[in-house]
Amino acid sequence: MLVIPSVDIRRGRCVQLVGGRPETERVYGDPVELAQRWVAEGATHLHVVDLDAAMDVGDNFTKVAEVLASVRVGVQVGGGVRTLERACELLGIGASRVILGTAAVKNPEFVRELLKLAGGKRVMVALDARSGKVAIEGWREQTEKSVLELAREFERMGVGSLLFTSVDVEGSMRGVAAREIRELVGAVKIPVFASGGVGALDDVRIAREAGAAGLVVGMALYKGKFTLRQAMDVIR
Repeated sequence: MLVIPSVDIRRGRCVQLVGGRPETERVYGDPVELAQRWVAEGATHLHVVDLDAAMDVGDNFTKVAEVLASVRVGVQVGGGVRTLERACELLGIGASRVILGTAAVKNPEFVRELLKLAGGKRVMVALDARSGKVAIEGWREQTEKSVLELAREFERMGVGSLLFTSVDVEGSMRGVAAREIRELVGAVKIPVFASGGVGALDDVRIAREAGAAGLVVGMALYKGKFTLRQAMDVIR
């Protein structure tokens, strides 16, 4: 299992939010400096999210490009990727894969077109869940579709990997959604990456035991609950 530090960008700064709510914002500094810090500490992959684009209130494309240019590790990029042009731009400037969320759920044809252009390995679909149902539009809108239903649909399309986030625990550091992760891993054959709720090293162990291919970690690292090296030692 990979441990993947998160670099969430809002208004050009690296931030962490609780449950995606802007009013909970904590600012941690320059995204480029933070990305380089995690790589220096041993990260082999990073998770970069443009929160402004996800919320449809602008974008941080220039800053994302700076992050991609500053590191030599795999970087998955998401947040407001709603057009083929933007997806291809991100892949063209160094993203190892793009993460599709709202656009994938609302427009499956967009996913099919991107798969034709980029191939499955470079396309990840984010399934953000609140009470078992997928949430979209920066988590502001709840759908009636279940995580497992959509996961199987995207797997059949040829998507290379899934990112499961439990919105109910995102940013809370109250523990990962182990049961949901395990169910999703059991429902599909493609890699499932998990995010949300990590607050202790035990959560890293739990995610690994649940079968996650990777665990995105944000708040716990930024608040010093444990170090990246400690987390990586857990999975060795």
